[in-house]
Order: sequence, then structure tokens, then C-alpha cells
Amino acid sequence: MLTTFRCSRAQGSVGKQAVGVGAAPVVLTAMGFTGTGIAAASIAAKLMSAAAISNGGGVAAGSMVATMQSAGVLGVSASTNMILGTVGAVVGVLL
Repeated sequence: MLTTFRCSRAQGSVGKQAVGVGAAPVVLTAMGFTGTGIAAASIAAKLMSAAAISNGGGVAAGSMVATMQSAGVLGVSASTNMILGTVGAVVGVLL
């Protein structure tokens, strides 16, 4: 019985892994990180404003906002997809 439970959880983690990888571009766009830049009056615009204020007027390279903007413009890289997939698999096993 325990083996069946483990297989079932592992199979569920694969589905959640795929959702995590596929959802990243959709979530970034919904937040306002678009292919043409940050959308006005969006969550991304508010994040960028807060990051700029806290950094003395500019968004720091490598910051969360800068990274998400790059992902919004360029798409999500293979390494990011692997990270998202791993996180999705772990969450799938835990749930």
C-alpha cells in the first residue's frame, strides 16, 4: 500500500513540475513584466518603483526586479526552467 502511495505522489509531482515551468511566463506577463518592458500601473511597475526608491534612484543589476524584467523580455532560460521544475516537483511530493 505504501509503495502505491509513493508512486501516486511522484506522478503528481510531474504534473506540478510541468505547471510550474509553463506558468512562469504567464505569471510574469500578468504581473506586468512584458516583452516590451514593464507595463504602466502594474504590479511590476510598483515593484520597480519600490526597488528604485530603496536603491537611491535606480534598480540594481541582478536584483529581483531586474531578473524578472529580463525573464519577461527574453523569456525564461533553460536553467530557470530546471529550477522551476525542481521546485514544482518538490512541492508536488510534499502536497
